[in-house]
Parts: sequence; C-alpha cells; structure tokens
Amino acid sequence: MTLRKLEILCSFVRTGSLVKTAEELQLSSVSIHKALHSLEAGIGCPLFVKEGRQLKALPAALYLAEASVDLLGDVERILKKTRTKAGVESGQIRLGSMYSLTANIIPRIIMGTKIRRPDLDIDLYLGSNEDLMKKLYEGNIDAVVIAAPSDDSLDGVEVVPLFEDDLYLASSKGSKPKDSSVDLSEYEFEKFLTLQDGFATTSGFYDAFKLAGFKPNVVMKVGDIFSLMNMVSSDMGRSLLPGRVKALMGDAIEFTPLQSKYRVTQRIALMYLQANESNPNILALAAETRMLHRNNK
Repeated sequence: MTLRKLEILCSFVRTGSLVKTAEELQLSSVSIHKALHSLEAGIGCPLFVKEGRQLKALPAALYLAEASVDLLGDVERILKKTRTKAGVESGQIRLGSMYSLTANIIPRIIMGTKIRRPDLDIDLYLGSNEDLMKKLYEGNIDAVVIAAPSDDSLDGVEVVPLFEDDLYLASSKGSKPKDSSVDLSEYEFEKFLTLQDGFATTSGFYDAFKLAGFKPNVVMKVGDIFSLMNMVSSDMGRSLLPGRVKALMGDAIEFTPLQSKYRVTQRIALMYLQANESNPNILALAAETRMLHRNNK
C-alpha cells in the first residue's frame, strides 16, 4: 500500500469513473485499474465490485477513501512544514550579521535581495561571529554575513566573498597619533577598549598585539561596536576597529593605519550551509552578495 494508491482511490471515489480519475491524475485508465486492484490485494479485503463494465466502490472502499483524505492532508502538512524548516518553501529568511555591517552593507544586501524576491520577508539577527556561526550550524538562522576564517576551514559551509577590511588604531580626536601609520610596539602602556570575546574584531585585536609582542592593557570590554566607538570618542581609551565603521563616527574618531607588520585583515563573506544551496531564497541572497562583491572591486 502506498500514498499514491490512496490518492488514486480518493480520486476514483470522488469522480466515480476510471476515465475521469485517469484524466485528473494524468495517468492511463489501465494504470488506475491496476493501482486499485493492487490496493485491494495489499489490504486483503474486497473494495470493489464489477457492475457490467464499470467498477463500483464497496462500503469498505468508501470508508478507506474518507479516512485517506485526512491522512493525505496530514502528510501534505508534514511535508510542507519539513520544507519550511529547511527554508525551501518559506517566504522568510533568517539572516545573521555583525553589528558593524548594519550601517551600510546589510541594508544594501536586504534591499537588493527583496528586489529579486519581492514577497520575501527577511528577519535580521545581530551578534558575534561565534554566536552567529553556532546558530547557523544549529539551523536557527539560514545565512550569515560575518568575518570568514582565512583558511576556509568550515565543513559543509558555502562561502561567498564580499570584501576585505583592515583594522585601524581608533583614537579620540584629542589623542590623534602624530605619525601617519602606527607602530603598535609604542602603545604597550596605553589603555585599550575592545569588544567581548567571540567577535571577529576582538580576535583581530589580539592578533595585532601578538604581532607587536605584548598583551594590551584592556580596561573594558563592551557588547557592541557602537558603544565601543562612543567610548573611544569620549577618550576612555583607544581600540582597534575595522575601516568599515569609519563612516559612522569619522568626525569623532581618528582612524590611523597600522604599520604593515601589524596588519590584520578581516574577510567579510556570506555563509550558508551547503545543504541549503538549492533554496531559492539563499540563491537570491548569494546572487546579490556576488554583485556587491563585483561592485566593490
């Protein structure tokens, strides 16, 4: 017994004719006849009786058809929910991003994707690299735009490059460095602020000071980059920030390049599970990301 045979039975009981059932399901009358008799044999009780050249459904067939309508409806709902869970049939996509990308890049990606798929709803989730990757692997979000590992070491994850960004020494306007580029080795006793652990900028922050050969004097860690920039602008300490946030507070914060030997680069990319690469919503998101990547070159 198969769901397809039950579907044929329901159609036959509803139409009362092998020919009409065949037309409705786009099958031959012979195929319909064989399926019904196969169903009868599989269940092990009579379902039909022949009246002349016509096949008539018995009470047992009528009961089975009536019950099967509900069963087939439940199966369809289950399959639809399964596809929705996988993001295949959903009119919604859950996108994760770092805070620092919300001022420019993320709005452009969202607007471009909605032009491609006007009926698509996009929910935005903000957090650290670590938190968003965890949500991606657990299926709680569908895609992320964050800093990707430099070695492409993510199993089962598709990476669509967007742009690269360097870290700069961020200082208040009153504490502007005298030199055009910064030698981090001269800042061993300076006060520094940074983001909490798990953020890509925090990892880059410590990578740069590792290149400088000392552990920075971190006096405070905060939970988002906007609070961090406000504290730097108030001269509570310096930080290392990605160049993409310069447009947000460039009038209140001085961004000074690091000397090349301390250079730390973030590779910003769209990432999603390869298992979802046929999802039309993901495909639209990836196409928009590739277009922005070409325009940024």
